[in-house]
Amino acid sequence: MARTPTALLSPADQERLRGLRVMKGIALSALILLSIVFVIAFALQDRFPALAYVRAAAEGGMVGALADWFAVTALFRHPLGIPIPHTAIIPTRKDEIGRTLGEFVETNFLSGDVVRAKLEATSVARRLGEWLQVPGHAERVGSEASAAAAGILRALSDEDVQEVLAGLAREHLIVPEWGPPAGEWLEHVVDAGAHHGAVDLAIDSITTWLEGNKASFDGLVSRRLPSWVPSVAHRFVDDTVYKEALTFAHAVQADPQHPARHAIDGYLARLANNLQHDPATIGRVEDAKLAVFDSPRVRELAAQAWNAAKTGLLASLADPDSALRRRAAEAIAEVGGRLATDAALQHRVDGWVSDTAVVLVDRYRHDIASIITDTVERWDPAETTEKIELMVGRDLQYIRLNGTIVGAIAGLLIFTIAQAVLGVSG
Repeated sequence: MARTPTALLSPADQERLRGLRVMKGIALSALILLSIVFVIAFALQDRFPALAYVRAAAEGGMVGALADWFAVTALFRHPLGIPIPHTAIIPTRKDEIGRTLGEFVETNFLSGDVVRAKLEATSVARRLGEWLQVPGHAERVGSEASAAAAGILRALSDEDVQEVLAGLAREHLIVPEWGPPAGEWLEHVVDAGAHHGAVDLAIDSITTWLEGNKASFDGLVSRRLPSWVPSVAHRFVDDTVYKEALTFAHAVQADPQHPARHAIDGYLARLANNLQHDPATIGRVEDAKLAVFDSPRVRELAAQAWNAAKTGLLASLADPDSALRRRAAEAIAEVGGRLATDAALQHRVDGWVSDTAVVLVDRYRHDIASIITDTVERWDPAETTEKIELMVGRDLQYIRLNGTIVGAIAGLLIFTIAQAVLGVSG
């Protein structure tokens, strides 16, 4: 099996590879040592009968070491390159191992009961609240959220957003009739007398303007008089018109029951009724609306609204001292304080988190577990073998070493028992 060059391995995998090589060296050294001991004991046991026990121990250790070497090697490759049945288990049964692992995770970990029990014991809301109360964490969350929001805003297509805004404007502002809703609203305003304040403001403004703009009446009427009328008469006419206008404005201003006020009330009431029930009035409103909001203008307004909103939002999101960022950080910190101290809120939030997690796990656990299966299926068999051997190979070498020791003890015991019971010599 071609191995990945060491330089291409991650630092963690390089460390695992060094540990694996060390343990392989130790296990092989133990086998070689026992082989040397076996040869020496076997050669000298006739002259020194006690060496028969050493030979038996070495022989058992060698058998144990070879048997466990075969078992460990058979997991990853064919021992000595010989395609013995039921060897190279991992590369040949990689896909089945992946499916089994996926099923194991799905059955034992992605269970609604397991997830709920874990979340209920974790107290997610309280821990989140305590974390948000740590100085700087709320600002960090706000900063990350701002960066994400800014990224979304930049990723959005301006043309698509403008088209959506234009469509919404047409659907909710242009297509519906304005007359009847406006007439109904105006009728409620008139019935409640809510327009009186606006009338007072208008009259006060007119009166103030008249008091400060007497010169505007010069020639307003007199210029229409015949040329032979004396100039004194001209001034008299203009002054009379101005004084009458000012007197009328003061009268309306001072008298809440002035006929002019009642006339305005009547006009507004008739207008409210016509907006709701008079087809001609409704038609004029619709014509005016369409004249103002024709299709090109709607798209232009949508573009202007989106560009202004996007520019303002991006500027606020990028500025740590903007009012938006400060308010967001304050709101997040306040939420954290409540989560850390309000037991009732903690219980509700923990319940929402648990219920949501259980629903998601129950609905998508097979899809989640299939990530394991699909990933293992995409792996190259040699790469899979190398990954798994790097992860567990060092520990498996302990099996070889333990097999060597246990084999030696077993060989010694068997030989000793045979000598004691049967009197059998090696």
